Amino acid sequence: MDYPSTSVVEINQSGVWRKAGELRALGSNMAVFSYDDEYIFSDNAQPVSLKLPVGLSTDTMIEGLTRPEPDRRPPSFVYDLVPQGRGRRFLLDALNLADGDEVVMPLVMAGAFNPVGCIRLQSALAFYEREAARNPCAQSADGFTLDDINSHSQNFLDHIALHAMLAAGTTGVQGVAPKFLLSTNAEGRWFADLALPDSQARQHWLLKLPRGKSDDDRLVLRNEAAYLRVAAACGLRVNQPPMLVREMLFVRRFDRVVYKGRLHRLHQESLASLAGQRGFGVPHSQQSLLRALRSVVNDPAAETVEFIKRDVLNLALRNTDNHARNTAVQRTVQGRIQLTPLFDFAPMFKDPEVVTRSCHWRDAQGVVQSDWRQILESLEIPPRELRALVAQLAEFAKTLAQLENIAHDCGLEPEVLGQCLQSIDKQATELRALATLAGKPARKAGR
Repeated sequence: MDYPSTSVVEINQSGVWRKAGELRALGSNMAVFSYDDEYIFSDNAQPVSLKLPVGLSTDTMIEGLTRPEPDRRPPSFVYDLVPQGRGRRFLLDALNLADGDEVVMPLVMAGAFNPVGCIRLQSALAFYEREAARNPCAQSADGFTLDDINSHSQNFLDHIALHAMLAAGTTGVQGVAPKFLLSTNAEGRWFADLALPDSQARQHWLLKLPRGKSDDDRLVLRNEAAYLRVAAACGLRVNQPPMLVREMLFVRRFDRVVYKGRLHRLHQESLASLAGQRGFGVPHSQQSLLRALRSVVNDPAAETVEFIKRDVLNLALRNTDNHARNTAVQRTVQGRIQLTPLFDFAPMFKDPEVVTRSCHWRDAQGVVQSDWRQILESLEIPPRELRALVAQLAEFAKTLAQLENIAHDCGLEPEVLGQCLQSIDKQATELRALATLAGKPARKAGR
C-alpha cells in the first residue's frame, strides 16, 4: 500500500482543528515542514513544536561539503508521532512494509491521526476513516462497562483492535507494554478514544497492560500505581491517582482537559523533541535535557527543581526507564509551559527485559556523574538560583529520610521496597550532604 507524500498538519486550539502547515515526505526518512501562510498571519497562531516558532521558514542548516545546506531529516517533533509497539506492527502489516529505522514517514503519514497532544495529520485521519469503514463494529455504539473491559469481552477486543490499535504508539504511550487510549461519556460508558465524539467525552484514560506474561511483568504494573502515589506524597507533580483493576492499570490522561464545557487538547512534547533528537535510542546527558527544558518553560527555576527531584526518586526507587521520551512538557489551558505530570514511573529494575538507565548526568568529558554535589556544580544556571536549588534539595533530604515509611503507606509491595532500601539510603545521604553546600548545618535523620 502506498502512503501520501504530503499531508496537512492540523493543530487543535480551544476544541477547534486548524490547518497549521504542511509536512512533505522527501523519502521514507526525509521530510520538510512548512507553516501555512494564512496560519502565520492569523491570531493566536501556536507552534507545532516549541522549537519551531511560527514563521516563514523552519529550515535548520547543517554543514555540507562546501557550504551549509538544509537538514532534510524529519523535524524532531515528528518522531513524537511515530507509532510504536502494537500500533506500529498493525501499521507495518497494513502498509506491507518491513520494519526498520528508515520507515518514519510512512508510519507518520498513516498513523498520526490521534496522537497524544494537540496536532494530527490529515493523511493519517483519512487512513483511519478508510479502515473504520471497512471494519464497522456495530456492537460498540453504546460503549462498554468496566466489567466488559475487565472480562476482555470479544466485542470490546474487536472494538479496541479497530479504534485504538493505531493510536496506541504515539507520544506518551510509546514503548513495549500494550497501551490503549479510552474515553468515558457522561453515563460512565467506555469507548476507544476516537469512537466517542469530543462533545460527549468527559474523561480520558490510558489503559496499560503488563509488558509480558511473567510474574515480574505483573508486579511492575501493580506497583506503578503505588509509585505514583509515592511521588505525590513527596510533593512532585502527579495527575489524579491511577485505578488498578486486576491486571489493568487505568491512568487519567493529562493532555486532554474538559474546561468550561469544552474539550481542550493540550500541546505535549517530549524532551527528546526539544533536544532536537531525530530517531530513537539516542543517548542524552541529563544536562542536555535540562537545558532543553529550561529553554521553553515559563519558570526555569521551578521546573529545574521538579526535574531533579524526579530523578532523585528514579534513582532511589530504581526506575531505570528514563529515556528522553519519558519526560515531556505541556502547554496548559491557561498557556503556561511546564513539565507534564509524572508518567512511566515504575519499578523497572524488576522488568524481565532488564531495562537499563539511558540518560545519565555527565561531566564535560562525558564521564557519568553520580554524586549530587558534583552534578549541581556542573549545571549552567545562575549562582543565586543554584543556591536556592541546593537548599531545596537539602530540604528534600528530610522527605527521602522518610521514604521507606512513605512507600509502605502508599502500598508499595515489600518485595519491591526491600530491594530499594540501599538506593533510598544513598540518595538521602547525598542530599543531606548538600546542607553544608547550601550554607546550612547538616541535619541527619534516620529512616
